[in-house]
Amino acid sequence: MLVREKVSSTIEQSEYISRDLSWLQFNWRVLDQTQAERRNLFEKMKFLAITASNLDEFFTIRVGSLYNYLDYNKERLDYSGLKARPFRKVLLDEAHHFVADQYQVFQELMSHFEENGFRLATIRDLREIEKEEVELYFRKTIYPMLTPMVYDSHHAFPILRAQTLVFGVVTQAEEGGKSVRKASFVQVPQNLPRFYEIKRKEDEEILFVPIETIIRWQIGKLYKNIKILSVDLFRITRNGDFTLEESDDIETDFINEIRSKLKSRRTGRVVRVEVLSKYSEWLMKILKERWQIDDDNIFIVDKLLDLTCLWQIIKHPDFADELPPLPNQVLPLRMRGFEADTDLFDILKERDILLHHPYNSFEPFIELLEQAAEDAHTLAIKITIYRLAKNSRITEALLKAAENGKHVSVLFELKARFDEENNIREAQRLQKAGCYVVYGIGGYKTHTKLCLIVRKEDNQIVRYVHLSSGNYNEETARLYTDVGLLTTDEDYAEDVSEFFNVITGHSVPDYYKCLITAPREMRTRLAQLIRNEAENARKGLKAGIAIKVNSLEDREIINELYEASKAGVPIKLMIRGICCLRPQRVGLSENIEVRSIVGDYLEHTRLYYFYNDGNPLVYGGSADMMVRSFDRRLESLFLITDKFLRMQATAILAYNFRDNVNAYVLQEDGSYKKVEIKEDEKPFNIHKEFYKITEEDVKQAKIFDF
Repeated sequence: MLVREKVSSTIEQSEYISRDLSWLQFNWRVLDQTQAERRNLFEKMKFLAITASNLDEFFTIRVGSLYNYLDYNKERLDYSGLKARPFRKVLLDEAHHFVADQYQVFQELMSHFEENGFRLATIRDLREIEKEEVELYFRKTIYPMLTPMVYDSHHAFPILRAQTLVFGVVTQAEEGGKSVRKASFVQVPQNLPRFYEIKRKEDEEILFVPIETIIRWQIGKLYKNIKILSVDLFRITRNGDFTLEESDDIETDFINEIRSKLKSRRTGRVVRVEVLSKYSEWLMKILKERWQIDDDNIFIVDKLLDLTCLWQIIKHPDFADELPPLPNQVLPLRMRGFEADTDLFDILKERDILLHHPYNSFEPFIELLEQAAEDAHTLAIKITIYRLAKNSRITEALLKAAENGKHVSVLFELKARFDEENNIREAQRLQKAGCYVVYGIGGYKTHTKLCLIVRKEDNQIVRYVHLSSGNYNEETARLYTDVGLLTTDEDYAEDVSEFFNVITGHSVPDYYKCLITAPREMRTRLAQLIRNEAENARKGLKAGIAIKVNSLEDREIINELYEASKAGVPIKLMIRGICCLRPQRVGLSENIEVRSIVGDYLEHTRLYYFYNDGNPLVYGGSADMMVRSFDRRLESLFLITDKFLRMQATAILAYNFRDNVNAYVLQEDGSYKKVEIKEDEKPFNIHKEFYKITEEDVKQAKIFDF
């Protein structure tokens, strides 16, 4: 008890919130979406499935990263003030609490399955003719794909796949006059649907029979004339965190390095075992010893393993109308008033445009790129790519441009987590078509989002620039909130051209007019902007900071925000996920408010607002306030210089802080409290309000009451 109290005291006294504990708080906010009365069963199932996939990534990367320290006896001091071993205990305990809440929600949702026309079925629920149908499916389809893998003195322990359902089977047989127990493993095929579907038309009901239920029913066919003592279903998660050591041979060795690291994900150390209850203690003892884990790594559940399987039900054709349709997108404010067939190149020569996705379509940018690929006036296209859609129109446009003889330069980030293989494939397609492909810069991950189109018009060169907070991915642009600036302004064009020279060559620019870049200067420049607000406050001038990002983790920036708070600067932070800053602490951060919005869209926009004594400086871009963003990534923030677009970005921030439907407020102790709609308030849901925003709304929007 004394140890536990000491650990709790250490966490409470720290001026910072643990990154990993903060992440778990984020997943709790996602889980909380299942409690919203406005959501139907299928929406709630969607959010529950998202929490499951989130947790898979958390264990693969964040818990995996922790084990990189533990396994190699390297010490790490967490922001909570705890060293690696005591922190592991705290983190896994919190993860256990989360999983308990997760399955409580699942139990609640299950109680509504039948009234919505479906249910999860056991073999006992099936009629005889249905059992025959399922048995035939097992015999013809499942059985040929199953491979029992025994572990004994003659057979090595098998390498089991991560995130795959596995049966651990304990058998007993007579060998040499002795009764011998053996463990074997049967992996459930990943390329078969999780559920076998039976449609009862007369009952207007769909039965979803889990594939593991079918295999367990027929498991004896894999162990003929052998006594089966126990059959346990489990699932493992492996450490997937790795660091790439860049090679001088970019073309060959670097790609091979990536591929070898991808393979290591399949054999990394086990960090989590999920298992159905009432498992064999004898088998579990073998697994613990083999994988060097203990009870903290074991997650016992009574129901369905791997709740990501709910997507099969959510996306079933019979329930296609259950998820609310996405609203019709609206024209960007600065594109209103033009004829529908007006050439976007002509519009951009007249005015800059700020796209706000998903409220505004991503189509204007894609059409601009596709038009440039076919356009005889286009000379060159340069672009950075982090994540692409599976059937990307971006790739197709670049291929077409190369085929048409235009110079195409593409910086592909091969280390975009879990998209590495897709990026390698697409990069090689472009390279074969004649594009100049750059596979990143040594030691840095390219996360900046920039595109430059160079055209010759009336004997002069015009450069069209797109700068964005989001990926060049038309699929996620419908679900993620982001901002993108389209412009022909020469200051932007010169900066972006210079930045591409840095990326593709060996240029070292003296100065950027509109860009702040990392790893060159971003932390320093942001710190200066924060200090400027603090200094203005000390002088008695009006000051204010408003920032919207995905994550806030960098200690130096947090400390600057603390100092600004002490100076009296009102600071509003909208941090979707991880926030290591502790707000509302007396003498440290009383003037800092931290909110998080979790709802229908994934909040991905990055905007930075500094009041600057009445002449606001507003930046958008790709960077969060994290150590990796400032030190280990190529990032960029762009100053919004157009007066109306600056007001529009300010309105985006102001609307975010007005939201009372999707918002949560970070408490001093690191927990979050849902914002309640007051009696005299109307619901203000930004995921609806941004579809209705007008130029007049933009002009009236204010972040601070001065």
